[in-house]
Amino acid sequence: GVIMSVTLHTDLGDIKIELQCEAVPKACENFLALCASGYYNDCLFHRNIKEFMVQTGDPTGTGKGGTSIWGKKFEDTFCETLKHSARGVVSMANAGPDTNGSQFFITYAKQPHLDMKYTIIGKVIDGWETLDDLEKVPVHEKTFRPLTEIRLRRVTIHANPLAD
Repeated sequence: GVIMSVTLHTDLGDIKIELQCEAVPKACENFLALCASGYYNDCLFHRNIKEFMVQTGDPTGTGKGGTSIWGKKFEDTFCETLKHSARGVVSMANAGPDTNGSQFFITYAKQPHLDMKYTIIGKVIDGWETLDDLEKVPVHEKTFRPLTEIRLRRVTIHANPLAD
């Protein structure tokens, strides 16, 4: 099978993510299509909680916006083999069951309490230094919004016949 991956080009550097397209086809179809259309270009990292996760993917920058390619929320897909078991797990953000849109987050550590609540779409495979730098960014103590704007500038999609 083809292993799809993407590179997030951020203000702090690049993060490469391998996607779990076979396990979560619908969520990956949505994510890849949003990447390809430029939907994520210049999205803020609007929520950044040390030792927990960093979130982006909302063009409004509020944390309340963003939509799927279908123009509506879509259902969760949970997989026994996919867990929030390490730093660098990439999942769809939601506002309760079956409310996936465009926002996603990357974990800074294992978060077992998120399992079976958030649809995992991939994992970081390169750019760990960038993730480290993101985690160190000073944030507002109540909202966890970075004090300096940091953006996801654009996304490059890669199709690899085999994993690197």
